[in-house]
Amino acid sequence: MSYPARFDRGHTDDLMTFLAASPTPYHAVANAAERLEKAGFRQVAETDAWDGTSGGKFVLRGGAIVAWYVPEGAGPHTPYRIVGAHTDSPNLRVKPQPDTGAHGWRQVAVEIYGGPLLNSWLDRDLGLAGRLTLRDGSTRLVSIDRPLLRVPQLAVHLDRSVSTEGLKLDKQRHLQPVWGLGDPREGDLIAFLEEESGLQAGEITGWDLMTHSVEPPAYLGRDQELLAGPRMDNLLSVHAGTAALVAVATAAGTGTELPYIPVLAAFDHEENGSQSDTGADGPLLGGVLERSVFARGGTYEDRARSFAGTVCLSSDTGHAVHPNYAERHDPTHHPRANGGPILKVNVNNRYATDGAGRAVFAAACEKAGVDFQSFVSNNSMPCGTTIGPITAARHGIKTIDIGVAILSMHSVRELCGADDPFLLANALVAFLEG
Repeated sequence: MSYPARFDRGHTDDLMTFLAASPTPYHAVANAAERLEKAGFRQVAETDAWDGTSGGKFVLRGGAIVAWYVPEGAGPHTPYRIVGAHTDSPNLRVKPQPDTGAHGWRQVAVEIYGGPLLNSWLDRDLGLAGRLTLRDGSTRLVSIDRPLLRVPQLAVHLDRSVSTEGLKLDKQRHLQPVWGLGDPREGDLIAFLEEESGLQAGEITGWDLMTHSVEPPAYLGRDQELLAGPRMDNLLSVHAGTAALVAVATAAGTGTELPYIPVLAAFDHEENGSQSDTGADGPLLGGVLERSVFARGGTYEDRARSFAGTVCLSSDTGHAVHPNYAERHDPTHHPRANGGPILKVNVNNRYATDGAGRAVFAAACEKAGVDFQSFVSNNSMPCGTTIGPITAARHGIKTIDIGVAILSMHSVRELCGADDPFLLANALVAFLEG
C-alpha cells in the first residue's frame, strides 16, 4: 500500500458498538459528538459569536451534526473537503396520541417513516427510543433497549392467500405493535417513559420516538466475512466519517499539513426528502461553512473562493449485486461485498458524480491503497437518490456520490461485507487529507 491504513477489522468492531448505541438520529449525533470531544473538538453554539481560532469544532442541531477542523495557517478562503452522510433510517415512529388497542390488546400507534421494507418489521422484538422534550424546554434522550413491542404477523392458517399471492400489508391496520394486555389508557406510554427516565409525572410535554430492533449487530457466515445489523443505511457512513475526521485532525495536531479544512456533515431526514432545518436541503451546512469563513476574517469574496474549491463526498449505502435477483442489476456493474467502496453514477443526476468527481475519488482510493467499484442502475429500474445532488445544487459545491454496497437496504436488518466499512474509512481519510 502506498498509504498507511488507519483502520482494520477493529473499525468494524467499533461500528457494531456504534450501531447498537445509536437507535435514533439523536443518539447517533450524540455518540459522534462524544468521539469528537475525546479527540479535542469542542461544541460551539449557533447562538454565540464564533471565533477564528484553529482546531476542531462542531455544531449539534437535533439529529444533525456538522464538525470541522481548522488547521494552523488556514486562510479565510481555504477550501473545504466534506464527507456528507445522513443519520436517519426508515422505521416506525410513535404518533402524537400513542395509546391505542383493541380486543384486549394494548398497542402503540405508529406512523411509517421513510420507505421501510415493512415485512422485515414483523415478529421482531422492538425497543423504543428517541428524544423527550420536558416542560422546562430541555431535552433528554431515552432508549428502552429491551423487548417492549412487537408487530405480530397473521398466521398462515388465517390467510392462505399469502402462499400464492404474497404478503399484503395495510400500513394503517397491520403495522401497529402490541405491548401488553388490557384496555388502552390515555397517557400510559408517556407515563411509562417518565418512570423509565426517572422523571416526575407530567414532565414530558413533547416527544420524537421511534421503534428499533433490539437484536444486536453480528458477524455472519462461516468465516465471519459478513456483517448483519440495523441502520447501516446510513450510520455506517456517519461512523466512518467521524472516524476519518478524528484521524485527520489527530494527524494534523502532530504536524501533518492540510491544504483543506476537513468537514463531517451528517444530516437528518434524508429518507423523506431532506427538507427540514436539519436536512441536507436546509441551511445548516451552508451557514456553518460561511460563518467559519467570516470568523477567520473573510469577506464574501473569500466565501466564494472557498466554496469554488470545495469538494464533497456524499457517502451513502448502495446496492450490492443480489445473488437471487441478479437480473435487477445492470449486467456490467455488479458491486460485491468486500470489494471496496462504490462510486455511484447516474446521468440523470440522481447521483451527483461526474467524470471530474470520479477522478477525485479514484485519487483518494489510490492514495489509500483501496480498490473501489462502480454502481449504476439497470436502465429498466428507477434509480434512488441521495443528499449528493441536493448538496451540489444548494451550495454550488462539487459533489461525488459514493458508499458501501449492502443487501436488504431499508430492512430492519441489513447486510454488508465486514471489510467494507474500514475500506471506506481509509478512503475518506485520504480524501479529507487531500
